[in-house]
Formats: sequence, structure tokens, C-alpha cells
Amino acid sequence: MMTKISAKVASYLSAGVLALATSAAHAEWALNMTQGVTDISRRIYSLHMLMLWICVAIGVFVFGWMILSIVLYRKSRGAVPDTRMVHNTRAEIIWTVIPVLILIACAVPAARTLIETENATNTELTIRVTGYQWKWGYEYVDAGVNVLSTLDYASNEARQLRSGIDVNSVPDYLLNVDHPLVVPAGTKVRLLLTAQDVIHAWWVPALAVKKDAIPGFINEMWFKVDEDKVGVYRGQCAELCGRDHGFMPIVVEVKSKAEFAQWLEAQKAAAQPAAPAPAVAAGAPATPRQTG
Repeated sequence: MMTKISAKVASYLSAGVLALATSAAHAEWALNMTQGVTDISRRIYSLHMLMLWICVAIGVFVFGWMILSIVLYRKSRGAVPDTRMVHNTRAEIIWTVIPVLILIACAVPAARTLIETENATNTELTIRVTGYQWKWGYEYVDAGVNVLSTLDYASNEARQLRSGIDVNSVPDYLLNVDHPLVVPAGTKVRLLLTAQDVIHAWWVPALAVKKDAIPGFINEMWFKVDEDKVGVYRGQCAELCGRDHGFMPIVVEVKSKAEFAQWLEAQKAAAQPAAPAPAVAAGAPATPRQTG
């Protein structure tokens, strides 16, 4: 009986290893924070690395000292425990002052960066972002342009049960949309977030922005992509919002200022209603029909 159970467990383990080794199970192994394409994202990344190396140094010191004490002062080497209560004022001052200094060294740059992330003054473009189940609406407030962004057709077709489509053949599967959010590079963009139905969250790692979109509330955040970072950046809804939560990606297309201006004018023109055909005045002669 135990042999059968062991064989079954071994088969499960081998199947799991094979599944992880296949290309279908391939995933991006991102072990560190994204540096991003904005000044604030790089500052957040630098702050993250500072905290990481401080924690590493503390861990090396504490565990190193502990391992050294275990090795050097073990019973087999004749070490005898000191049962007396020893008080050392100097040691207590040291292990109190040093952590306080470390906390100050972490808190000051963290507070500065946090304040800067909330500083949405002097913005040049304001976009109202509304979360729906399961899509995003973008309203360019000053331009009167509205864009509705949903999962692209190829991904939506491939995700259907028994579609027979190999998802690996779909470019940017579940990470592409039909209409992205278009913004200009080198421009401070302010986003006003809300939701129509349930709580969503707008998250794009490369921009170092993530905030909840809550019905009845308006949250605010901003980003400014570097001039030389024109391109496409992807994110996802980061708040469990219902059955199709995994199928409402975010795509931000960053254009140059000139290209963005052209795009915005094209969107305005497309939104204009078609001009009505001129009416024929009463009693006016009809246009003569051409004969061949």
C-alpha cells in the first residue's frame, strides 16, 4: 500500500516538474522591483534598494554574530553559561541609538518621496479614469475626448472555453486592449480615478503608479514619462473586481508631444457629428439628370 502511495506521489512530483519546464508554463521571473520610465519611479526604486541593503546588512550582522556565538561558545568546547544578570549601560545605549539612527536614515528619504508622489500640482494634462466591469474609460477633461478600453479581440477569443486557439500564438495575451490610454512624453499627467460599479485598481509598474478606483470617490495620482521613453507600457487591474477581473488589462501608449497633438485632433474630429445634407428649398428646380 505504501509503495503505491509513494509511486503516486512521485508521479505527481515529476508531472509538476515537467509542467514547470514546458514553454506553456513559462513566466517572467522578476525578482526585483521595476525601475520604471519616470523620475519618481527611479526614486522609488533607489529607496527600495536602500532599504533592501540596510536589511541585508542587519541580517548579516545579527545572524553572523549568532552563528559565531553558537560555534565558539558551545558546550563541547567547555563553555559554561553565565547565570548572572549582567547590566551594561554602554551596550544598552549603543543598541538603542543605532536602530534609531537607522530608522531616521530610512524615514527621511521615504517621507520626501511619499510627499512627492502625492504632489499633483502643475499638471499639464488631466484624464478622468473610470473603472467598469470589466473595462476602463478615459476622459480627456480639457479636450472632450472619451476612450473606452477593453480586452483586445484576439485575447478575448483565445480565452474562451474550448476555443482551440493556442494562447502562446496570441501577441501579449491578456495584456493588450483595443484602445490604449495615449499620453505625451515629457508631460505631467494627472489621473482622477473613480469606478462605476465595484472597486478596481489602476496599476502600471513601469510608471510606479497604483491606486484604487472606488465608486463615489475620486482618487488622484500623476506620472511624467521621460522624453526619450516613448513606447507602450502595460499594467492590470490590481483589485479583485469580479468574474473577469483577470481580463481588464491597462495599456499606456506614450507618444511624442507632436504625435500626441495629432492623435488628439484626430479623436476630436472623429467625435464630431456628421454634417447634415443641405436641404432643397421649396420651389427650387431639381438638378437635371445626366443622360448618356
